Amino acid sequence: MRNPTRESGRVSERAMAKWTDTLKERVTLVTGGSGGLGRGVVKVLLEAGARLHIPIYADDEIPALEAFLGNGFSALNLHSDVDLTDESDVTALFDAIREAEGHGPDAVVNLAGGFAMSPIEETGPGVWDRMWRMNATTAFLVSRAAFPEMKSRGHGRIVNVSALPALDRGQSGLTAYGAAKAAVLNLTQTLSREGVEHGITVNAVLPSIIDTPGNREAMPDADRHRWLDPVEIGRVVRSLLSDEAQIVNGAAIPLTLGPS
Repeated sequence: MRNPTRESGRVSERAMAKWTDTLKERVTLVTGGSGGLGRGVVKVLLEAGARLHIPIYADDEIPALEAFLGNGFSALNLHSDVDLTDESDVTALFDAIREAEGHGPDAVVNLAGGFAMSPIEETGPGVWDRMWRMNATTAFLVSRAAFPEMKSRGHGRIVNVSALPALDRGQSGLTAYGAAKAAVLNLTQTLSREGVEHGITVNAVLPSIIDTPGNREAMPDADRHRWLDPVEIGRVVRSLLSDEAQIVNGAAIPLTLGPS
């Protein structure tokens, strides 16, 4: 039976219209928003009416984001030279958002991260530290900065990105990356308990392989038909940020089209 919300693999205009302005004027911080996954998520959240703030680590990330979004790029609030592993940079980022908006973020999407793969004997302490800082420390510092004001206002949404190896299945060669993403998952579940009495929900999505330029370059001969479109992931994130998802809290949501 044909899915009525899909036409040739694309969400129909009628289904899309349902989500227009779902996040209207909601101040939303998206870390990693200029990356391969981030661009798709940013596009979806812009279409939903969110007021987006995107921290940028290096300016060479900007052209690809602008090319992907087209006219929508001008609606973004970019914050340059932000190192999300540095507490002082994160504090300054939140100060800048408050100055621009009159308050801190209503919602946070923690997409910032990194990837490394090697057998444990080839995984040095530097790789271990880098994976933890890029994946776990960034999510911790940003969530820590967001929580107090969300508590005082009685509402907030946080969505983190973990990974399937963070569940009980694991994956060979992902000692550092898998452990860091497992930390993100535990952070998600812990914060969901801390925030539940204050109207804050914290959830995580766990995608399989994402169809990004970086993954295409790294795996040129791979079968990509089960890879995930960043825009599709963005639609799940959008749903979790919406008021309709207020009873979804502490969830770890696998995103997969099957074995990758």
